[in-house]
Amino acid sequence: MATETQQVKQVVTTALERFGAEPDDITPDATFEALAIDSLDLAELSQIVEDEFGVRLTSADVAGVKTVGEAIDLIASRG
Repeated sequence: MATETQQVKQVVTTALERFGAEPDDITPDATFEALAIDSLDLAELSQIVEDEFGVRLTSADVAGVKTVGEAIDLIASRG
């Protein structure tokens, strides 16, 4: 599970950087709002996660996730 969590973290971090978040600001406690990640970015992140890990996230799943760490934990737990 640790390796999978690391893989998820890497994919999520890379995607957030591509969406414009500053790499130094991407921490487990960082909120998507603080990183200026909007709902369209989160929808794209959901697609990336599904493509990479086969984990399907619904809009309700995404709506309940506020921080980078919560997203990583949710994805890893479903993987």
